[in-house]
Amino acid sequence: MRLPVVRLVRLGQVPYAELLALQERWLRRLQAESGTKAGVLLLCEPAGPVYTAGLRGGLTAEEAARLRALGAEVRATGRGGLATFHGPGQLLCHPVLDLRPLGLRLRTHVAALEAWAVRLCELQGLPGARARPPPYTGVWLGERKICAIGVRCGRHITSHGLALNCSTDLTWFEHIVPCGLVGTGVTSLSQELQRHVTVDEVIPSFLEAFKETYKCTLISEDSPN
Repeated sequence: MRLPVVRLVRLGQVPYAELLALQERWLRRLQAESGTKAGVLLLCEPAGPVYTAGLRGGLTAEEAARLRALGAEVRATGRGGLATFHGPGQLLCHPVLDLRPLGLRLRTHVAALEAWAVRLCELQGLPGARARPPPYTGVWLGERKICAIGVRCGRHITSHGLALNCSTDLTWFEHIVPCGLVGTGVTSLSQELQRHVTVDEVIPSFLEAFKETYKCTLISEDSPN
């Protein structure tokens, strides 16, 4: 059986706003094609510190002002969940996918995102990574979250996705309650493996894990547009 084809766009290190703008262009493109294409995988490393709030909020106006005073950008987004952090050293992936050619529903897509990140951790030598039941979204090593997940879905088309801490400066998370989960921590591949792990080092295993999990073929796009 022929596997669905997903496009791959690697943006490198770019401002978060650039990723969001490209995501919106691909959303409009998939909506116009109406179920004939599986979509695109947008990969980047955020160029600067950004705090984002989801549909459930997570940041008051006073908190947003305090975070901006630290030198970070603050943005409201359309994804599910509460507040989290994105920044250099983090692999940020937004799969803009039409779930129909992939044979998925929203619930199974979220489960696939979790399985994808768990598999990536296994390939990096961390077999203890696990998804946890609600409200603990994302992928965890014990009580420490290594990968955050938050999605948006409309008319079978998903956007936003996951953020994997590779060599992220974890002190940025100390200024918020990540995803609204009090009493939990965050970690990174570098911290767990006790060596510096770059985003570029992780990408090949990340893409292999994606193809395994979503049972698709990846084709690189020459142009992000």
